[in-house]
Amino acid sequence: MAKKDRHVSETPATQWLKAHGIDYTEHVYDYVEHGGTAESSRQLGVPEHEVVKTLVMQDDRGTPLVVLMHGDRQVSTKALAREIGVKSVTPCAPEVAQRHSGYLVGGTSPFGLKKAMPVFVEASVLALPRILINGGRRGFLVGLPSLVLTGVLGARLVRCALVG
Repeated sequence: MAKKDRHVSETPATQWLKAHGIDYTEHVYDYVEHGGTAESSRQLGVPEHEVVKTLVMQDDRGTPLVVLMHGDRQVSTKALAREIGVKSVTPCAPEVAQRHSGYLVGGTSPFGLKKAMPVFVEASVLALPRILINGGRRGFLVGLPSLVLTGVLGARLVRCALVG
């Protein structure tokens, strides 16, 4: 069961949020290997649609990028490639994603990335007033207004969600 009174020490993500004056709430849960957003939403008692996953991918030239997607949706890599004007997009291998982001897979946040990368967000995420998104550590999400993603973070809107 999630322990809402637990505090997580600072991460590059929370340092970034504080440096940009963004108020957020902390949501700690017991990390389960391969549990994904289904597990975090279950433990925290929130709809999986409101938990946003951070995915590190790369285009056909090997250029890394970040995609932010609803927890209960998949990314159509074909639609994403079309939207951003590249031939193809594929997920990065875990060790490559970690090298680019500076975060362990399962704890990747779009805030405080080790390497500057373009960030793309599924447009329908912005219809949610608040989201939960990884805070830079496994078992740790932060709650904040979805508009932070396009406002302060500068994510570009895309339409690439698959139901499933």
